[in-house]
Amino acid sequence: MDLTPDNLLAFDREHIWHPYASMSSPREVYPVVRAQGAELELADGRRLIDGMSSWWCAVHGYNHPALNKAITDQLADMAHVMFGGLTHRPAAELVDRLLKMLPQGLDKVFLSDSGSIAVEVAIKMALQYWQGLGRKSKTRLVTVRGGYHGDTMAAMSVCDPISGMHSLFADMLPKHYFAERPSSRFDSDYDSGSIANLGKILKNHAGNIAAVIIEPIVQGAGGMWFYHRQYLADLRRLCDKYDVLLICDEIATGFGRTGKLFACQWADIVPDIMCLGKALTGGYMTLAATVTTMKVAEGISANGMGFMHGPTFMANPLACAVACASLDIIATGKWQQQVANMEGRLRVGLDPLREHESVVDVRVLGAIGVVELQEPVKVAELQGKFVEQGVWVRPFSNIIYLMPAYILRTQDIDKLTNAIVNVL
Repeated sequence: MDLTPDNLLAFDREHIWHPYASMSSPREVYPVVRAQGAELELADGRRLIDGMSSWWCAVHGYNHPALNKAITDQLADMAHVMFGGLTHRPAAELVDRLLKMLPQGLDKVFLSDSGSIAVEVAIKMALQYWQGLGRKSKTRLVTVRGGYHGDTMAAMSVCDPISGMHSLFADMLPKHYFAERPSSRFDSDYDSGSIANLGKILKNHAGNIAAVIIEPIVQGAGGMWFYHRQYLADLRRLCDKYDVLLICDEIATGFGRTGKLFACQWADIVPDIMCLGKALTGGYMTLAATVTTMKVAEGISANGMGFMHGPTFMANPLACAVACASLDIIATGKWQQQVANMEGRLRVGLDPLREHESVVDVRVLGAIGVVELQEPVKVAELQGKFVEQGVWVRPFSNIIYLMPAYILRTQDIDKLTNAIVNVL
């Protein structure tokens, strides 16, 4: 068929299902013909500053020459080969780079194909670890309300069961323990009582709890809440006390987003298992990693047992090659100044909204800016208004937020914050 812009949109409405969308009454979508730097070019010629970095993964911007070269160079050798019984240089080079960045002790790496699967892998690691040690009663997980860990089945079971997106599936998901959301703000005094509820759960049920899973410091799609670093430090201490593994889901926060290379470093802790994704490949290809310690790996592998997971596209060579290039950019350390500059401009640009009658809160940390509103927004309506302002911002629930590429210029950041002020 002749896919002119109008035909493309008509075909899309009729046949293509978009995320969290209805097929009977689909929301408006905008056809992109090119992405360059921090800009999206639409089919009608309009250019939008991207405030989302494609759901937080395109941290180096689009069409980056080093990432492009990594993909094309690898393509000349092989696009894919199964990882069962085989290995290859791109995977080894990627793991080598990761080991130089990860907190000490995390040195066993399982490569999968998406962030949600990385969480599934982490949960299976925790369960199989205790199975390997003969403690078969430890099959439950603990998490906190307001969390989000992905859309696959085990990941859904540890997302917030009430305010999350998965209440439709509640009756078929495994049942886990949910503690109160960390109440102490990142930028305020710490209330030691904020972790009491989680501590009580661990004390009363440690015998059947395999792990605590949490997004460190920043709860992402569950509400963009930033909590105190001491909470995370106390959580590590409680997990050790009650003999429970700690899983840190760093899919959204890893590789500099919060101002630290990994968000768990705000609390100077090392989890037993860490999930990585999104920025790992700079937004070029889908790839994730679940990393763990020798202790956990040995428990899983007790009596010669293999870890029971094996994605078809595990350690895809193209994805590994571009991830190496992405991590090489991160390793230069340039992101630190970029993120610090962005944090400052986001504060300046969003602070005026603190006095807005419909705004509950304004929060900024690293390369994340959040405006929390009194009421849920009409997503399609606001997206259209943002496009009119020359920016791409996709709100959810009562949250308007920015998580742009690190490469944004000062004027680009200001354009994004000004657009939010203007639209509100």
